[in-house]
Amino acid sequence: MNIQLSDHFTYQKLLHFTLPSIGMMIFTSIYGVVDGFFVSNFVGKTPFAAVNLIYPFLMILGAFGFMFGTGGSALIAKTMGMGRMEKAQQLFSMLIFLSAVTGVVIAALGILFVRPIAAALGAEGELLEGCVVYGRIILLAITAFMLQMEFQSFFITAEKPQLGLWVTVASGITNMVLDALLVAVFPLGLVGAALATALSQVVGGLVPLLYFSRPNTSLLRLRRFSFDAHALWKTCANGSSELMSNLSMSLVSMLYNMQLMRYAGEDGVAAYGVMMYVSFVFISAFIGYSIGTAPIISYHFGAENRDELHNVLKKSLVIIGICSVAMAITGELLARPFSLIFVGYDEILLALTLRGFTIFSFSFLFSGLAIYGSGFFTALNNGLVSAIISFLRTLVFQIAAVLLLPLIWEIDGVWISVVAAELAAAGLTVAFLAGMRKKYGY
Repeated sequence: MNIQLSDHFTYQKLLHFTLPSIGMMIFTSIYGVVDGFFVSNFVGKTPFAAVNLIYPFLMILGAFGFMFGTGGSALIAKTMGMGRMEKAQQLFSMLIFLSAVTGVVIAALGILFVRPIAAALGAEGELLEGCVVYGRIILLAITAFMLQMEFQSFFITAEKPQLGLWVTVASGITNMVLDALLVAVFPLGLVGAALATALSQVVGGLVPLLYFSRPNTSLLRLRRFSFDAHALWKTCANGSSELMSNLSMSLVSMLYNMQLMRYAGEDGVAAYGVMMYVSFVFISAFIGYSIGTAPIISYHFGAENRDELHNVLKKSLVIIGICSVAMAITGELLARPFSLIFVGYDEILLALTLRGFTIFSFSFLFSGLAIYGSGFFTALNNGLVSAIISFLRTLVFQIAAVLLLPLIWEIDGVWISVVAAELAAAGLTVAFLAGMRKKYGY
């Protein structure tokens, strides 16, 4: 089925166009889960906790790729909708160049500060050394990871979502195969797991760079550009919600880990890691759908086609609602199998993880709406509203809940915090969608 951004979208066409981006995000999450599986089962509980403790810090550094990708895609797709294809090409090229330069700087700073950051999070002894080893190897590939996250959005804007999916699959298979070889077959431990992830990110970042550098059949290609400070500012402002979302999620994960160290020690961090791995897979479907629909919304916003904006939003809310219920039920039914995969070797850790999972799964009922709402306003080039939703959902609501609720319910309060924060964010999103409908005509 040949689908263009300018089309009228039925349910079938909308799902067909967004499935590759959903697949990209789910597959990216799955191969991250594979890391956790091999480390937990073949290296041990403490190295597994080390990965989960330092990973949020690594995601903070890589989050700038999301900002350039989502903010840039919205601006480029809007520019296309206005009929300015040459300008869209130049904006694309500028953003790729700037993100690569940013990645090199971030890598250098991250390698320098990874040890004190891990220590500040409460790591010491073997746990601290594990954080440093894993973190420094991953940071060597952080530039490629940023480009990979950025190209996931740009492939969709270029009307090549299927190609983006295949690149992600290639990256994921690279990670899985190398995990099996370097952790399970050749016992390189955390070093092997980190090398597998870093090399897979190189595949995910450099293959698209080569594709867009050469003549291709997509709407985008890298070419000479002149620096446009205003466009860069709009990109960063508009993509700030996605940057804030990733920064906040990572900061909050650090806070959760600190609380869990207080209430349950390393076991609490390991249990939370299991839930995060599964949550990444579920939530990535919502993120993928938001990324997939964003260029459609931006294009029709630029073309001033309000009827199609209404059509896409209405259908998207139905799809998000159905998926939210299905995910919550799946999380409850499969809580024990998911827990057994990662921590079946430790009965106490298994019981803690299973208890947390049965509470945590209710968050899937509400998370999809806020994720889509933030992405929807980014696509409308309203970075402020998008950032407010993301900021409150991923930082303010989460911090308030995780600091207060454990005082009442102790360790259960940590799991309940996620549900409470997502519920509050869903209510906020409904209020913004209702309040802004006349301005945008959707």
